[in-house]
Amino acid sequence: MKALVRMVQRHGTLSMLCAAGVLLAVPFLIRGNDYLLRIAINILLYSVLATSLNMINGYSGQFNIGQAGFYCIGAYTAAILATRYGVGFWLALPASGLIAALSSVLLGIPTARLRGIFLAICTLGFSEIVRLTILNWIEFTRGPMGIPGIPFPTFFGYEISSNFGFYFLILTIAAVTLFVCHRVLNSRIGRAWIAIREDELAAKSMGIPTTRYKIYNLAFGTFWAGAAGCFYAYLSSYVSADSFTLDEGFAILCMVLVGGPGSLIGPLVGAFFLVVLPEMFRFLAEYRLVIFGLAILVTMHVRPQGIAGGGVFAAIAPDSEEPAGKGAAS
Repeated sequence: MKALVRMVQRHGTLSMLCAAGVLLAVPFLIRGNDYLLRIAINILLYSVLATSLNMINGYSGQFNIGQAGFYCIGAYTAAILATRYGVGFWLALPASGLIAALSSVLLGIPTARLRGIFLAICTLGFSEIVRLTILNWIEFTRGPMGIPGIPFPTFFGYEISSNFGFYFLILTIAAVTLFVCHRVLNSRIGRAWIAIREDELAAKSMGIPTTRYKIYNLAFGTFWAGAAGCFYAYLSSYVSADSFTLDEGFAILCMVLVGGPGSLIGPLVGAFFLVVLPEMFRFLAEYRLVIFGLAILVTMHVRPQGIAGGGVFAAIAPDSEEPAGKGAAS
């Protein structure tokens, strides 16, 4: 069994290196085509968003469908910091994630004991409350006018203003997101989250403070959604509440379900398919959610665990064989 695990890990490392090479080569191959570069940027952006939701839904079993609300908080935090206080991108990025995570803690404390559809309704309501608050708090957010004039980010004096530069910026953010998520899932906290997902009562009986760890999980997942919102604000140079409707939240959820929840590679696969498909069928743009719904139905019928779910990608092999409860309880 150990030999099989090592073989899987070796092939997994080789696959990751090949994927990294392809991703680094993509912008050079399509550098003259801004349309294709923007699609590639959107794929990576939604990969981060889907990964952030997957950390919550796929690894702790909490049913969050309001990720667009935290995405919105991150975008508006970055926009306000940049336009009113002159904060640069590299400080606004973690600040946006932290504000989104703090918002999720404020939501998670009163809803930590809710499960399933009840938690889903709460997160859905929270997302809509955030959007409506932004629309009506005109003095602070400019309401339906949005916030324009967000400056381009800079890196050691170089202004990132082209799709070519933004591609490498979001590629870096996506790589950091995946690396940190992988390390956390291999830690005691990650194993505790997986134990809660499998059987919350059994995890609690092993000494895991499930309520606290579920709040940790919600904060961790929403941090990356806030960071993605920051990148979106700088990419677009303009943010408006219209970009963070319930449709956006459902699109992110679809990417997780189609790609495979509980799998690090799943959200990337889901983001690729559900960004490329609407572009291929642009004449059906008004039926975008119908396409997403059909994608879910087909996936659930053909491969219920998702395109990349199951097999070697479904779970993270821990670095040690220490039980989750022992590490989490300590």
